[in-house]
Amino acid sequence: AERIPEAEAVLDLLEKCPEHQKKGAFPVIVFEGLDATGKTTVTQAVKDTLNGILLRSPPTCISQWKTVFDNEPTPIKRAFYAAGNYILASEIAKASTQAPVIIDRYWHSTAAYTIANETSGKVQDLPPAQDEVYQWPEDLLKPDLVLLLTVDPDERVRRLQHRGLEKTKEEAELEANSLFRQRVEESYRRMVNPACQEVDASPSKEEVLKTVLQLIKKHCAL
Repeated sequence: AERIPEAEAVLDLLEKCPEHQKKGAFPVIVFEGLDATGKTTVTQAVKDTLNGILLRSPPTCISQWKTVFDNEPTPIKRAFYAAGNYILASEIAKASTQAPVIIDRYWHSTAAYTIANETSGKVQDLPPAQDEVYQWPEDLLKPDLVLLLTVDPDERVRRLQHRGLEKTKEEAELEANSLFRQRVEESYRRMVNPACQEVDASPSKEEVLKTVLQLIKKHCAL
């Protein structure tokens, strides 16, 4: 905090969050996946369909400092995203008393990218499937459903190029290093309690939305 003024602000927000957040009566649905798998489009469509509240990780109150922490050493960057999840949890707790909550990324992203970064080599070099690194933290508000959007790697790259947005370091790494991408995707698949329900996001927006809404109806009380 002495070196990075923004860190002090993040820690202040974190300290104000009550411990052990309680979820309201409405369902909490998380969308995970690599960039350009359609999360922005799908989360907005689901929010509109369910008259829900859309939240993102990192939460709005700290997202303006994302670029600051993305350029810091890995442990500091990871701490920023982990803290963001706990700050987001207090927003989820409040929002889920009012309407269904739709979230663009949450804890699974933080964990999957950390595990993939901390491991070098192939998928088989990841921690074994039952390892505790894939467990949801006991003190973090848990969602009702986590949907992992996936698309064919070539299609994802085509979408990214079509968007023409500036890439983050990790996005550039995903594109350049297929082993890193495979480690991230496999880490997502190994998450438990809750596990990710995989959704093929290659078809049309309408078809993907239909599939997603069916899964929400099946797993959540609406």
